[in-house]
Amino acid sequence: MVEFEKKYEIGERRFGYVNWIGVWTLYQKEILRFLNVWIQTLFSPLITSLLFLLVLSVAIGNDRGDVLGVSFIKFLAPGLIAMQVIQQAFSHSSSSIMIGKIQGNIVDVLYAPLTAAEVTFATILAACTRGFIIAIISIIVFSFIIEIEIVSFFHIIIFTFFSSFILGAIGFIAGLWAEKFDHMATITNFLIVPLSFLSGTFYSIDKLPPVLRTISEVNPFFYMIDGFRYGFIGSSDGSPIYGIIYLTLLSFITFFIAYYLYKKGYKIKF
Repeated sequence: MVEFEKKYEIGERRFGYVNWIGVWTLYQKEILRFLNVWIQTLFSPLITSLLFLLVLSVAIGNDRGDVLGVSFIKFLAPGLIAMQVIQQAFSHSSSSIMIGKIQGNIVDVLYAPLTAAEVTFATILAACTRGFIIAIISIIVFSFIIEIEIVSFFHIIIFTFFSSFILGAIGFIAGLWAEKFDHMATITNFLIVPLSFLSGTFYSIDKLPPVLRTISEVNPFFYMIDGFRYGFIGSSDGSPIYGIIYLTLLSFITFFIAYYLYKKGYKIKF
């Protein structure tokens, strides 16, 4: 009995307080997951943005007057890019968790020597990477179609990060909650898409009635898109500083909720 206990004695972690190798490996796995289907995950959002730009520029025209001191097309383009960053970051983490549950291969991550915080962080960071790649590709392609000027790289980077991080965390939570694709479609169609469309992507909230303007100022998607647009045109509907503070707090809250639910094994099927 003594020999048996010694033989199967649980050892100590040999990779430090944080399993950086495990985090990096899971991060690489998540990156390869969307790169292997790049037409769907990277090319498709670009096409969607270009179609929006084409349809709205033809339907409304570029001569409708200035919006926040720039032409309508210059105002619209950054909003379309930010909207795709938001939606695709959510799509990445939510599909990763939900498909892992449906296919049963989530056990590979559950049995790995990774803490809940490490798994949550690696998955959300991969969603951020997908958001940044989409933003970079979209900016490059859009620059060949319209005149794009970058006023502040800092605001573009920081709001791209906050947008993709928060939506990656929300997608992680949604993936844990959803049990089938219908559940995920419900969240996408009735939460993510409406909030992104009603966040000033296609218009300035100065044009809204006071009640709707107040509602828009509570919508975090508004600050994501407004702050991202500020990096291109140098003007905004809201305060970029307030947006950074608001989104920083929201990042911590959403990450903690995602971490806590995963740690408790919420709706995870073995």
